[in-house]
Amino acid sequence: MTPRVTSEFWVKAYLTRLRVMDIPAFLTSRGDATAGAVLVKINTLDGNAAAYQRSYDTEGNRIWVPLSEGTDTQVEEALARQRQYDPDIWIIEVEDKQGRSLLDQDGLSG
Repeated sequence: MTPRVTSEFWVKAYLTRLRVMDIPAFLTSRGDATAGAVLVKINTLDGNAAAYQRSYDTEGNRIWVPLSEGTDTQVEEALARQRQYDPDIWIIEVEDKQGRSLLDQDGLSG
């Protein structure tokens, strides 16, 4: 069984990995330090965006699934609804014209 890391630890590691790759990212909502859900918004700086949330596949592995895709405004509205539902969520906004998030890299899947 893989040990679980706290949400805060994962967020800090993710922001560091993005910074090393020169991908701008900002923490827009700070959630519960130990178990807050983490959402990642990818802003492609052309008026469009997508948001992803961590979930589980059928084998119990952590994966990233789309929460919302569309205009930046539509994605922000979806994130605002999530904040109302769960005030302990973490939201990270990644700004990259190429849409890079690094979420598919080893160590970031969960």
